[in-house]
Amino acid sequence: MAKVEVRPGESLDQALRRFKRKIEQEGLMKEIRAIKHYEKPSEIRRRKLLKKKRRK
Repeated sequence: MAKVEVRPGESLDQALRRFKRKIEQEGLMKEIRAIKHYEKPSEIRRRKLLKKKRRK
């Protein structure tokens, strides 16, 4: 879980920006979006296969 503490002299906007960056690096937003709706196992396999093909 991403955790960010506000440093002394740091604005809330800067801390929020660090938090968002940390979440993006950990891939939490992708997981949350994927969990929002049910995805059939065949769709998961197809998505992973396409992801592999794009990497090559």
